[in-house]
Amino acid sequence: MTQKSTQLAALILDGFNSHYIRFRECARAAKIAFEQADWPQIQKLSAERIAFYDERVRETVMAIEANTAVSHDDLAFWQAVKTAYVELLMTHHQPECAETFFNSVSTKVLKSEYFHSDMLFVRPVVSTEYIDAESTTYNSYYPNRDGWTQSLTAMLDDLSLNTPFTDLARDVACIEARLTEASNQLFEAHPNLQIQAVRTLFYRNKGAYLLGKIINGYDEHPFAIPILHERDDGSGGLCADTILLNGRHLGSLFSFNRAYFMIDCEVPSALVQFLQTVLPQKPKAELYSMIGLQKHGKALFYRDFMHHQKHSTDDFVLAPGIKGLVMLVFTLPSYPYVFKLIKDVISPPKEVDKEIVEAKYQLVKRHDRVGRMADTLEFSNVAFPRARFSQELIDEITKLAPTEIDYEGDKVIINHVYIERRMTPLNMYLHDATQRGDKVRKDNAVIEYGNAIKDMVAANIFPGDMLFKNFGVTRGGRVVFYDYDEIEYLTDCKFRPIPKRYDADDDMGEVWYPVDRLDVFPEEFSKFLLTDPEVRDVFMRYHADLLDWKYWSTHQERIRAGHIEDFYPYPHWLRFAEMGQRNDEPAVDN
Repeated sequence: MTQKSTQLAALILDGFNSHYIRFRECARAAKIAFEQADWPQIQKLSAERIAFYDERVRETVMAIEANTAVSHDDLAFWQAVKTAYVELLMTHHQPECAETFFNSVSTKVLKSEYFHSDMLFVRPVVSTEYIDAESTTYNSYYPNRDGWTQSLTAMLDDLSLNTPFTDLARDVACIEARLTEASNQLFEAHPNLQIQAVRTLFYRNKGAYLLGKIINGYDEHPFAIPILHERDDGSGGLCADTILLNGRHLGSLFSFNRAYFMIDCEVPSALVQFLQTVLPQKPKAELYSMIGLQKHGKALFYRDFMHHQKHSTDDFVLAPGIKGLVMLVFTLPSYPYVFKLIKDVISPPKEVDKEIVEAKYQLVKRHDRVGRMADTLEFSNVAFPRARFSQELIDEITKLAPTEIDYEGDKVIINHVYIERRMTPLNMYLHDATQRGDKVRKDNAVIEYGNAIKDMVAANIFPGDMLFKNFGVTRGGRVVFYDYDEIEYLTDCKFRPIPKRYDADDDMGEVWYPVDRLDVFPEEFSKFLLTDPEVRDVFMRYHADLLDWKYWSTHQERIRAGHIEDFYPYPHWLRFAEMGQRNDEPAVDN
């Protein structure tokens, strides 16, 4: 190693440290905003944080490129930089994320389309086990010694929130009652009975979530406690809204179709390790992403994907379903994701181009997805094994997106791709339910479809193209939107009734009124959505208001007035208020 390589390694690590300082400051600001019930600030912090990583990468790349003494072509020099970087990480508290930052910087500096693995951290080099931090990841409480009431009270007190609970004793009593109702085994005094709870809260939208687990002998019982303001303006103090004990409800908190949490963690690897004991079904990639470290989550996803390719033999094929006008979609049947390319030529009636589509996907990335819009992982220059691509898929990409495909040796290089969790397209789901005669399943999907649209409306999102093929059904039966090329902010649209026809001689097939790009006529939705009588019957019973322009206009007015809706990632009947234990107004189940 030379002094120059050591200095460059230090410069890159300084860039990462600057990023992580801002990352933690954002979480601390979220805590203050939550305490003050400053909901617009929470939204602002969540959106701004998305750009922090790329901003620091750009700054670091510019600093390197401004240094004329740095060689961009000397591979031996860059290997020395990487070696020096590893040495600097030996006592670092976020080494895995710093390695990912190094990859992001070096690939841009080297300006190569296909990168040599010696220049990157293809696998983690620095261990994240047992990092000695200034603070612990979780606190422990001992009901055998102190009693359940005192232990739960201490657990909530230790959160050090500057806004007090309205009635902490009441909330603790509600939690105890729910635990007793859930399992008497929790109260069988085993010598190793303890509660472990993450020291800091997970902030998102209007909620703060305490995650932990109860250990009783060899059994572990994960839980989450949502903490809310009793009044939307923050004047009523805090309350524990419920305690979640069901694995499905806990998993929903960390769903891929929700916004990332803001949490202040000194050692993210330790936090993720703890979270895996609470959410064992969630891979590390998703957990890193959900605590806001989505770039490292993306790196882990790619490593998992490469590992899966090595241990599978099926081919990449075109995804089943109706082909879209904007995106070309393919999948690997043995892997639960789809890969989406923007077509080079987008046919009418679509009025978008690649730049517009990319901007729409960025809009969703920054927005609170409220459980109704799928998260996407965006990659550039991804290498796939040519032998695993079906000829039909190669022909389709070559025909519709030729600028997105290159070849190098036995590899297919996809220049720009979005990756999303695979779901069953709603149109296929409804067709299958019809074929099977499963009316309950079909009705539930239609109800969920309307709920999804209403949740997006409340979050200031108009989906644009509302055809069933643009929505997917998750394993849990939840309907999620995933086609963003026509998405708009609700407040940018103009919802109108269809004007009355005054000339009876007009051709009934022609539109007799002027239509601007952002004009929307909800009455028209029924023409292309409700052609199936069974679908129409259910939709009209539960969601007829979606066909009334006033419904949409009313929500526009609420949003423009500054109102931010509540979105709860758990059923409303789980709330203590709904159980008759509190006199709050019932919430909408989200």
